[in-house]
Amino acid sequence: MRIGIISDSHGNTNAIDQAVKAAGEIDFWLHAGDLINDAEYLRMAYDAEVVNVAGNCDWGHHGAEDEELVTAAGSKIFLTHGHLYGVKSNPANFLLAVREKGANIGVFGHTHVAFIKKINGILLINPGSLSYPRDGKGQSFMVLELAEGKEPEIYHYHLQK
Repeated sequence: MRIGIISDSHGNTNAIDQAVKAAGEIDFWLHAGDLINDAEYLRMAYDAEVVNVAGNCDWGHHGAEDEELVTAAGSKIFLTHGHLYGVKSNPANFLLAVREKGANIGVFGHTHVAFIKKINGILLINPGSLSYPRDGKGQSFMVLELAEGKEPEIYHYHLQK
């Protein structure tokens, strides 16, 4: 199963188009917030299944929860933007939340910095930002490949400038 992961697209539908093209065949997309409208664009423009959450820039908008729990290929994925867990300073609170939800994968955004780390058996993923990266490495997204009984594989993509 191939899952596309994007976050912090902030209205940049051109970047979403580039990510869709670069990703290839995807079973569904996770959008970790900022902006809800971008998740809807992805859903409508590509007839794609999208699970999305609201980010800190989505306050006042309806149609998305702050958190989602997704089951795929024997894994449980906890999806949230991250601002409610203080991920900019430390992912520890987010890690605790992932564990409390019974998930083995946590996906977040908010920092605009890509992050992949396995801590005590829990895989934490931040795809970076499709619009305003803060790591000096460019706009990015990720693809997560899951298969029951196998370790997850993660592919980190950067958009062409």
